[in-house]
Amino acid sequence: MRVRIPAKPPKGFRGREASRPPIMQLVKLGGSVLTDKARVTTLRPGHLRRLAGEIARSGEDLIVVHGAGSFGHIKALRHGLHQGYVNDDQIPAVAEVQRDVRVLNLAVLDAFRRAGLRPVSLPPSAIARMEDGALRYLDLEGFRMYRDLGFTPVTFGDVVLDTRRWFSICSGDLLMLALAEAFRPKSAIFVADVDGVYTADPKRVKSAKLLREVRPDTLSMVDTRSSEAHDVTGGLEGKLRRMITVAQYTDRCLLLNGLKKGRLVAALRDERVVATRVTP
Repeated sequence: MRVRIPAKPPKGFRGREASRPPIMQLVKLGGSVLTDKARVTTLRPGHLRRLAGEIARSGEDLIVVHGAGSFGHIKALRHGLHQGYVNDDQIPAVAEVQRDVRVLNLAVLDAFRRAGLRPVSLPPSAIARMEDGALRYLDLEGFRMYRDLGFTPVTFGDVVLDTRRWFSICSGDLLMLALAEAFRPKSAIFVADVDGVYTADPKRVKSAKLLREVRPDTLSMVDTRSSEAHDVTGGLEGKLRRMITVAQYTDRCLLLNGLKKGRLVAALRDERVVATRVTP
């Protein structure tokens, strides 16, 4: 994947890059935590406010990615946007989904501001390009420079241009992978609505067991057939494989439950927390 890294800061720049760069962490706020994925464009404001507060209390330098949840997946699936261009009937849907995910993004920005953070939005439709469903280009200059100025960059799952399909879904997980490869963060934390990776869907299978660690050679222990019906980004197996790749570029890659109070802030502070550790 081609990415553009900016040159050194201009002479006289007095941002954080002028001294020793801070250690950064990546956080993915899953759509299942921020939204009700069964109801179109339905926010879960209480969880969003709490997670924003936990991020602010951690005091850590972060880049945040959030999923689209019910602001993206339901309509994208209904109109087949994950398949790329099929007919002109999809064009209004692309515009509508892009608008909807920005509504969610604005809610995230507002919650972060109220928590005392200085968030800034970087929409993938403006800075990313896909090729046949794969992320091939991401302009990283904004992420780096906003961080240097003390902002918290926030990006999200979106519909972006594709050189072969005309448009594609750029998921939050793909963005996490690109950002991890570029910035080599101290940790990459995926926030979901379950305690971690289970041998089966714990919401449907009572005997499902939580795995404390997932590696490529243990993927066969996970039943991925019960992935969410509204997911247009590759399902559970695709997510796990991307997380394993993310783990190659960070010291620690975790999947934890964002519905449980205090777990995210504990993980950001490198404290012990119930979670699944993903290793390459």
